[in-house]
Amino acid sequence: MSTLPPTPHAPPEELTADWTHELSAFGPDAPDPTATRAPSGPLAGARAALGRLSTWVPIRSLGRRHRHRLIEHLLALDPHDRYLRFGYPASDEQIRKYALGIDFRRDEVLGIFNRRLQLIALAHVAYGQTLESDPARTMAEFGVSVLAQSRGRGLGRRLFDAAALHARNRGIDTLFIHALTENLPMLRIAEAAGAVVERDGGESAAWLRLPPDTFGSQVEQALERHLGELDFRLKRQVQVLGDIVDGVAEVKAHFDAAGRAARQ
Repeated sequence: MSTLPPTPHAPPEELTADWTHELSAFGPDAPDPTATRAPSGPLAGARAALGRLSTWVPIRSLGRRHRHRLIEHLLALDPHDRYLRFGYPASDEQIRKYALGIDFRRDEVLGIFNRRLQLIALAHVAYGQTLESDPARTMAEFGVSVLAQSRGRGLGRRLFDAAALHARNRGIDTLFIHALTENLPMLRIAEAAGAVVERDGGESAAWLRLPPDTFGSQVEQALERHLGELDFRLKRQVQVLGDIVDGVAEVKAHFDAAGRAARQ
């Protein structure tokens, strides 16, 4: 995912085009079957940007207080998915040890929640990685997992794009993926983003060079963080309201049953 730095004194049409490009990470434009020709002008660019926002997926940065959700998500993976995610058949104890070992002060963890606040997709961006042949090269390693019932919706690719955005805004120039060669979905995500994939028997490595951060990329990350937090809070409020309604219904049912028993 690449972005172009905004031009300070650009005319309105160019500014609109720049923001259209910056918002491209929010998803592809949905085709309009009724359109006969491509519209032009600044309003058309704004409409295209809004169209991308309509396919937006809320991604939230996770902290230490979410560690239990992270563990629940990883434990819900079946043995084959654990094997693809970690490169070995990770046991429950190994998963807990991995999750407890994440340094949230250094690394970044990104998640996607469904409306029931279940963590359905998770990405871990590990910073501080170095390359022996080029110690000056700054890297971050990316790992992702998506629950089986939530696949086929491009969530892994959305998390990869978000991780690339966050990494470049931290001055990282390379996003690295180490995966089993049989983990084709992960390698396809990397290749689609333009990464160089090197296959060596049963293991593969992917390298994606990141462009420098721009004002637009910083704004995009800030907007993503704000909307992800807002989405999570709204879902939590809806869940609390639902629990209250269920509680009232349960109490009402109890009194109705007691009333019928008294009349009998």
